[in-house]
Amino acid sequence: MASDRKPPPATPGPPQRAPEWADGLKQLYDSVVEEDLPDSFKDLLARLDEIEPKRAPGQGGGGSPSPDDRGARP
Repeated sequence: MASDRKPPPATPGPPQRAPEWADGLKQLYDSVVEEDLPDSFKDLLARLDEIEPKRAPGQGGGGSPSPDDRGARP
């Protein structure tokens, strides 16, 4: 039974500290997250936003059928 289980015994002493490399990895991650997007990437996103969306699948727009459209007959 689950109620019969006991939590593992606590280890005596101070709590375990994360390894040294964990601090470096967190600093690297934080620096990447805070980094600004390059101008070329911003330009690409702006151009993609300007493109008129084509018909969505299932609305007669052609393209690849979705898994739900496979085997469907007109």
